[in-house]
Amino acid sequence: QDEIHAAIQADLGKSAFESYMCETGLTLSEISYMLKHTRSFAREKRVPTPLAQFHSRSFTKPSPYGSVLIMSPWNYPFLLTIEPLVDAIAAGNTAVLKPSAYSPATSNIICEIVRECFPEEYVAVVMGGRQENSCLLQEHFDYIFFTGSQAVGKEVMRHASEHLTPVTLELGGKSPCIVDKSANIKLAAKRIVFGKYLNCGQTCVAPNYIYCHREVKDELLKQIQKQIRK
Repeated sequence: QDEIHAAIQADLGKSAFESYMCETGLTLSEISYMLKHTRSFAREKRVPTPLAQFHSRSFTKPSPYGSVLIMSPWNYPFLLTIEPLVDAIAAGNTAVLKPSAYSPATSNIICEIVRECFPEEYVAVVMGGRQENSCLLQEHFDYIFFTGSQAVGKEVMRHASEHLTPVTLELGGKSPCIVDKSANIKLAAKRIVFGKYLNCGQTCVAPNYIYCHREVKDELLKQIQKQIRK
């Protein structure tokens, strides 16, 4: 954990506290959750049998997709690589990880951890930049998990559609905060500033702008300035 935090600090300047809160702690939580629930998620579940097939027994049974491609970004480089991997493994898949070229220290430690823990035919790491991304998208995967920009998300979906590969796209957008006159202004300011300054604002759901009732605007601005200094 100390080595992971040191890598994240080298790439992004995050403190160990913030790295635990936003990356390694959440990953540990996901591992614990999956260890506890995977057996029930994988269990066969009885469902009603249609009248026309009354002699039959009907059930649903979850099954792995197969080979999963996980393409992660630089802003949460550890969390958004390892957490999807936890879920892919829990569901019985193999995986290829493609960490970001813009967070090299974290990508290197991810590579080290994965190679120490898994045979390459089970979980593999591909290092590199755009050229490697393009190369991977030419291949046929059974599921793709991508976090990044809308522009690249469209490109991922276009390539995936050629094989009818299902995708999960986690893409950045513009997130408003709405503050009406009944709000607790001090609390609203505290939460808005926390959400905006977490990870230096590099979070897909960070507040981008505020819609505020004119009657509380001056007080909100005053409280936001106070919270920023704090």
